Amino acid sequence: MALSSGTRLGPYEILAPLGAGGMGEVYRARDTRLERTVAIKILPAQFSSDPIRKQRFEREAKTISSLNHPHICVLYDVGNQDGTQFLVMECVEGETLAARLEKGRLPLEQVLKYGTQIADALDKAHRHGVVHRDLKPGNIMLTASGAKLLDFGLAKAAPPLAAGATLTAAATRTTPVTQQGTVVGTFQYMSPEQVEGKDVDARSDIFSFGSVLYEMVTGRRAFPGKSQISVASAILEKDPKPISTLQPLTPPALDRAIRVCLAKDPEDRWQTARDLLLDLKWIAEAGSQAGIPAPVVARRKYRERIAWGIAAVGIVAAVIFAFAYFRGASTDVRSIRSSILPPDKATFEIVGGSAGPVAVSPDGRRLAFRARDASGKSLLWVRPLDGAMPQPLAGTEGASFPFWSPDSRSIGFFADGKLKKIAASGGPPQTLCEASDGRGGTWNRDEIIVFSPAPVSPLYRVSASGGAATSVTQLDQSRRETTHRWPHFLPDGRHFLYFVRNTLPGGPSDQIGLYVGSLDSNEQKLLLRAGSNAVYAPPGYLLFWRDQSLMAQPFDAKRLKLIGDAFPVAEQVQYLGGMGYAVFSVSDNGILAYQAGAGQGDTQLLWFDANGKQLGQVGSPGFHGTVRLSPDGQRLAEFAVDGANMDIWVHELARGVRTRFTFDPSFDWYPVWSPDGTRIAFASNRKGQYNLYVKDSAGAGAEELVFESEADKRPTDWSRDGRFIAFGSSDAKGSTGWDIWGLPLFGDRKPFPFLQTQFDEGAAVFSPDGRWLAYQSNESGNVEVYLAPFPGPGAKWQVSNGGGRLPAWRRDGKGLFYLTTDNRLMAAEVTPKGSSVQVGIPRMLFQTRPASAPPFGRLYDVSQDGKRFLVATTAEGTSAPLTLVVNWTATVKK
Repeated sequence: MALSSGTRLGPYEILAPLGAGGMGEVYRARDTRLERTVAIKILPAQFSSDPIRKQRFEREAKTISSLNHPHICVLYDVGNQDGTQFLVMECVEGETLAARLEKGRLPLEQVLKYGTQIADALDKAHRHGVVHRDLKPGNIMLTASGAKLLDFGLAKAAPPLAAGATLTAAATRTTPVTQQGTVVGTFQYMSPEQVEGKDVDARSDIFSFGSVLYEMVTGRRAFPGKSQISVASAILEKDPKPISTLQPLTPPALDRAIRVCLAKDPEDRWQTARDLLLDLKWIAEAGSQAGIPAPVVARRKYRERIAWGIAAVGIVAAVIFAFAYFRGASTDVRSIRSSILPPDKATFEIVGGSAGPVAVSPDGRRLAFRARDASGKSLLWVRPLDGAMPQPLAGTEGASFPFWSPDSRSIGFFADGKLKKIAASGGPPQTLCEASDGRGGTWNRDEIIVFSPAPVSPLYRVSASGGAATSVTQLDQSRRETTHRWPHFLPDGRHFLYFVRNTLPGGPSDQIGLYVGSLDSNEQKLLLRAGSNAVYAPPGYLLFWRDQSLMAQPFDAKRLKLIGDAFPVAEQVQYLGGMGYAVFSVSDNGILAYQAGAGQGDTQLLWFDANGKQLGQVGSPGFHGTVRLSPDGQRLAEFAVDGANMDIWVHELARGVRTRFTFDPSFDWYPVWSPDGTRIAFASNRKGQYNLYVKDSAGAGAEELVFESEADKRPTDWSRDGRFIAFGSSDAKGSTGWDIWGLPLFGDRKPFPFLQTQFDEGAAVFSPDGRWLAYQSNESGNVEVYLAPFPGPGAKWQVSNGGGRLPAWRRDGKGLFYLTTDNRLMAAEVTPKGSSVQVGIPRMLFQTRPASAPPFGRLYDVSQDGKRFLVATTAEGTSAPLTLVVNWTATVKK
């Protein structure tokens, strides 16, 4: 029966429905005598119509009401009004375990926490002669204080089912089986004796609890099936798939404990809930070393060839590392280090302004990273640690800084000036909001993502389903802060770590470092002076980078307080000084991944001819963020990282001399030469947002601020007549994406928009005669190269077909070069005809391996004669393997 709001059952006033199931309907109600909120369950008619059943139920209810336990929902009262039998219970706030499992498996720490609480509650009940008989995730509520068992002992065991007809009839139902005079628990969690209709005791609850634990650990039901008859058959005849094959890093002792719970014969199970409780407590204390290594049941064929170096022993694929760990003969192994190579014929793109550093899934089962395949296409890849082959995720071209959802099923990332997400198993990516050049994100269980949308920006929050983004931090102008980045949620899902940097002169250096922020307030707490991102790692450590090493320091996540001293976990960890980012990631269950190497990247400046033959090299390998040749071809300007600072450097190519051009402690980048080579325009954030400056190319004199505004700006070219600078512009929210503007260097110098749409346009370059602008835009859904008259208005012509970016003019103005999205260098003839232009069919010159770069950063340039190309190239074969550490916390004990 359905009750409406305001209905009275004795002293209880119905407020609203809470749910319904095979055991009746549940309502939120108010106890008018004690002025408290309660839950009322209206029981099925058979409880009231059968006098024997009614008497038995009332007797059991009295027993249950005497159970005083923090993890058992309290039964307050039993009533009967006008033939309606009802129970009055504690109203528990939270979510059911069933609802939580819809989001995926639970971290090991939570499995053991809730598991011990449920086992303790079962022990209490069984000692009082009460058997639950319907233990399932839907009857376990997860609250702020822990797990609570509901509906305790109210379902009575059923008499035997007819083996044929009754079970066949049950197979057609989707709800728990109910017959006249019998109540049978939910099929997926029944014990074999329940399925057969035999008498049950406390050991039946232990079997059901084992099914629940199995699902908590693996995210899968122990006994799946398409119908109840297939489920019943599995319960009676089959064993669940071994946990060691689904979650190889599960403590072997927990695997064994669950298998004992699920023994078909009650005599082979744990005989009391207390026995199981003590075992779970021991596992929680012993951690991942509990028990002997569990065998990996299914051996897989290794399809990859592992490249072993001379005298190198540790370069192995993840599958070999996992196999060795779990089948190792010694139980004294505290932690195991191994190496992960890039996918076959691919190269990691771990470092750089738009890189895809490694991210370990929270459950420790998979790695996400960016890699470039043999065709030159850069994508996110997912590599399982169970021996399966790594797979690229279609639709993630150019993705940067991936981060996982808390259930390990989805990946957030930045691409095309947007924050996006994609299923880890593949599928179409979904755009969530604007993020012009993201600097990290983090995702909590409330489906909230906190992220940094741009290099100069506070942090924002957005729903994981997409929508409008709102700020959650504010740049402190009194401290001259310029960036909040690399957020990371703490276990409560409300507080988060983030990195604060000040690159403006006059700011207090003692306030730069790692902070704690909150979704619920403007709280901002300085935790630690450090120069990189940080993450929280269970069971209670802060991991961060310092002096080339990955450090760990004990951290109380509840009090938001560091405890004790920091100690090194790994040495020579890759650090991107210009971004304040160290390349490491850790899972909830102790899997650590990082990239070794103290440098800033493995990029080389290489000369090629039009056929792709290497002709020479400029400078040494390192971080090279742009390539801009002077008009006479004698010098090269680039921005590069020196320590923790980004500055512009100038190469004298004939002498092989490299000279620092800017010295400000702010970030200086995107150099552009004046047409006579005497000046260089660039962007700098020395006043907050990136503004446009000009300086004598010989380094003499001070910089001149030529344009200042609140938007982020990056110069892309200087017209040959010296009258205009083209630049890209985007505000922190990216409301119109990246736009192309022109800055006159005469008159009032008032900038004007050349192209301003909801799409991303940029990388604009002037034709030698100044009449045309070539640029890239994603207006068609793909990034393509276009031509349009300058300063406009006028028609436009598409140059590339199938993807194009970063155009460059041939010096005679009769041809364009550009890179395809898979990094082939292309050439197209261009013939102006009055107010129109004729574009020839593009032809491929050669395949490149360009480095990662920020949006519209120039990765190549062309010599005066158009026959040589200088390309910032990722050195082939130098992509270092990733280092993987199992049970990294063992280093603490050492």
